[in-house]
Amino acid sequence: MKISKNPVEAFINKSTAGSFILLLFTIIALVWANSPWQESYHAFFNETFSVGFSDTAYIISKPLYLWINDGLMTIFFFYVGLEIKREVLDGELTSMRKATMPVFAALGGIIVPIVIFLLLHVEERGTAGWGIPMATDIAFSLGILNLLGNRVPLSLKIFLTAFAIIDDIGAILVIAIFYSHEMHFLYLGIALAILVFLAFLMFKKFHSKYLLLICSIAIWILFLKSGVHPTIAGVLIAMVIPATRSVDLDNFFDEIKKSLNIFKETEMRKVILSHEQQEAVDQINVITDRVQSPMQQLEHGLSGWVTIVIMPIFALANAGITIDLDSLSQTQLISQIAIALVVGKVVGITAFSWFAYKLNIATLPTGIGFREIFGVSFLGGVGFTMSLFIAELAFRANDLLTSSKIGILVGTLVAGLAGYFILHYQLKKKAEEKASIPN
Repeated sequence: MKISKNPVEAFINKSTAGSFILLLFTIIALVWANSPWQESYHAFFNETFSVGFSDTAYIISKPLYLWINDGLMTIFFFYVGLEIKREVLDGELTSMRKATMPVFAALGGIIVPIVIFLLLHVEERGTAGWGIPMATDIAFSLGILNLLGNRVPLSLKIFLTAFAIIDDIGAILVIAIFYSHEMHFLYLGIALAILVFLAFLMFKKFHSKYLLLICSIAIWILFLKSGVHPTIAGVLIAMVIPATRSVDLDNFFDEIKKSLNIFKETEMRKVILSHEQQEAVDQINVITDRVQSPMQQLEHGLSGWVTIVIMPIFALANAGITIDLDSLSQTQLISQIAIALVVGKVVGITAFSWFAYKLNIATLPTGIGFREIFGVSFLGGVGFTMSLFIAELAFRANDLLTSSKIGILVGTLVAGLAGYFILHYQLKKKAEEKASIPN
């Protein structure tokens, strides 16, 4: 089994694997919501569950789909926050030289789709959906790119990953500022005070997973009560997770050698380890645990849960669109979202990247040109997860929710197919041109 030594490649591979599971659960949701058992789908996800002490103010009651969107997705946003922090500290966002092109691509991919949606949408009703077409789904877009095989340069995958992560930052800010409810500053102030306390502990390089869990639950509840969307709490908590290891590498190697020497000095039994050997194994586990920072431990530990559990559950709860004549009658909103997703992303990402290059403030990623950027810009229009999330916030108590979801699915499908075939043609042509050059 081949193991990637590059953390970016490892992240891309995980995202790609998750995209297929995400697609499967999306199909299941669509089939279930349009089958003879569609009522059971809606009844199941609208079933109310309560947590807390009965008949008191300390109880939270929500339908199941809101527990998923407001609760489970907070873990997803926490993971996104960890990704962003890693990229800033030791990734594609560590320097302005590395980050400039993806930053401009992401800005174009945020601004232009919003402008196109607002230009197309002349009615006041439905205007709240302006944030829907600005989002890019990392898992789906990387999954489509990976279908093209080894012809895809790693630099193109890194470029897509970087601008999609910056895109996520933009989406998080939009949700926090424009899609939060009326704010209660007392709750928000207490939550921010706890975050400052955690930031102080991070500065002192102190980390306790139990203390973090208790504080995180408290912050989530306070954000929920404050009116700011609770998923934002996940991102802010990620920012105060220590990124430094508790043991330096020299001590790590020395301690590992001491433990390994015990195996050399003692007789190796066939089945059962000796008491000394078992202690050496335990010591190795402790040391290897300490050599990873809490940030890396949490990101690595959550990656499987996010890609295999959380995102598929979110898709199952939100992609179940019962398509009927009423939802299809909102053709304007459907087409506006789809056009803003596809055309907005392509124009925004390509144009802003070109301007940054021409103004000499950004360089093209190694081995790719604007033909590849144009192709990958279509994959920026694969909105799905974050777009569905914003749609649910914009039209939660509105009959436009189903139509907006149809627009997202149409735009995502068109963008994904167009991006795949354009890149397939371009990369094939590039490979043929390279093969035709004499050695």
